[in-house]
Amino acid sequence: MLSTLIDFADPRTDGATRLRAAFGAPVRVLVAHAPHEVRPVLEAVEALAREGRWCVGHLRYEAAAGLDPAVDVHAADGPLAWFGVHDVALPWPDAQVPAVAPVAWTANLSREAFDRNMQAIHRAIADGVLYQLNYTAPLRATFDGDAQAWFHALRQAQPNGYGAFIDTGDEQVLSVSPELFFDRDGDRILVRPMKGTAPRGATPAEDAAHALRLRTVPKERAENVMIVDLIRNDLSRVAQPFSVRVPRLFHTEALPTVWQMTSDVEARLREGTTLADLFAALFPCGSITGAPKVSAMRMIRALEPDARGVYCGAVGVVRPGGHATFNVPIRTVTLRGNAARCGIGSGITADAQADAEWDEWRHKRAFLGAAVSSQP
Repeated sequence: MLSTLIDFADPRTDGATRLRAAFGAPVRVLVAHAPHEVRPVLEAVEALAREGRWCVGHLRYEAAAGLDPAVDVHAADGPLAWFGVHDVALPWPDAQVPAVAPVAWTANLSREAFDRNMQAIHRAIADGVLYQLNYTAPLRATFDGDAQAWFHALRQAQPNGYGAFIDTGDEQVLSVSPELFFDRDGDRILVRPMKGTAPRGATPAEDAAHALRLRTVPKERAENVMIVDLIRNDLSRVAQPFSVRVPRLFHTEALPTVWQMTSDVEARLREGTTLADLFAALFPCGSITGAPKVSAMRMIRALEPDARGVYCGAVGVVRPGGHATFNVPIRTVTLRGNAARCGIGSGITADAQADAEWDEWRHKRAFLGAAVSSQP
């Protein structure tokens, strides 16, 4: 049984080409259970990739505690970092996989609690503590089917992004995230934060109107540019002087159930910048924290009662030679036994309205309902 599948868009060609590969059981596993082990795992990943291995894995959101002692996170619900090391990449499997039955998801967060937390976020923004906060909550379900088949069904419902199926033995990660965290190729790095969401329309005219509104509404643009500024500042910690630039701003991307707005931030890295240095500068991605990052993460811990886990962390691949591509694992399901979890959230700014944000969460979770059958 294959333990890992990778289907990543090439972000520098807007997905015109893809990295699509399978991997068997890893020849070695690198795991960080404690914060002080996170950086050594990343250093080992980079060293092994430069020796010619493939390294595929993930970091939990709570791994941030091992990269920046200033951040405040819950205790992790699993290993902070996990990477499988592989000698070779195998062809993408062509065999058909079984259909997947609908999954019944439940949310523990009530509308009353959601509204109350929205008010708390708005007070923090009014008091100058925050500019924006990314607020999330988990959906939970029971799943008794084939995890790989479910991944293929999710991939059909949410195609063209950064898909990954990773089976660690204790846990399966089924990520079909549309959001690039970063792509590092030599001394070039591209970060593509995704902030701003609108539903798809029922007709071509309505669909185009939703996309136009997403690009032009001040709330959505403000949400996006705040995070772009945060990432520019994060990148400046590892970038060559004056090399950070924003070649594309407020770009709308059509997904099956929503429109999303992205912006590109690029830089040339300083000589000697390591993979661990990149994560120390950028992780977690500002799009899933808010700004300022340390204050936002402190409030996230106060409002969200549980660890986020792999959701909002990073899932990715480091190829032989060191080329690294990681997604921000949104639209991501994790499985332990038959217990499934999927986080949903949004960026809250001063002019965010509870009704609109609640609807946005509903639109974002629609991909789960669409994943009811699969053909690879």
